[in-house]
Amino acid sequence: QVQPVESGGGLVQAGGSLRLSCVASGSIFASTGIGWYRQTPGKQRELVAAMSSAGTTFTYVDSVKGRFTISRDNAKNTAYLQMNGLKPEDTAVYYCNVGGYYSGSSYRGGGGWGQGTRVTVSS
Repeated sequence: QVQPVESGGGLVQAGGSLRLSCVASGSIFASTGIGWYRQTPGKQRELVAAMSSAGTTFTYVDSVKGRFTISRDNAKNTAYLQMNGLKPEDTAVYYCNVGGYYSGSSYRGGGGWGQGTRVTVSS
């Protein structure tokens, strides 16, 4: 079972940047899709960005397109989410998913989930 561990969250002013990291144990990292989700109180967890195992397919929720970038370093078993131009509405707990897959053009979460890292954007 893959157990991702997220880091990099924190408090930042609107317009600022953060880079989230997700380190996953196990040997399957390079062969699976990865996704970043976020959740705020009272709302369902939302897929923010995803990337296929081959790095050829990407998904971004409309609200972060042009501001967030998902990437991966298979040699380090690490996924990243670069977040620029942060807005107060980006405030959430961000979760990493390792082990998902694409069904057509849709990313399906699966495998292991991290405990989350909190991102707070002040106005």
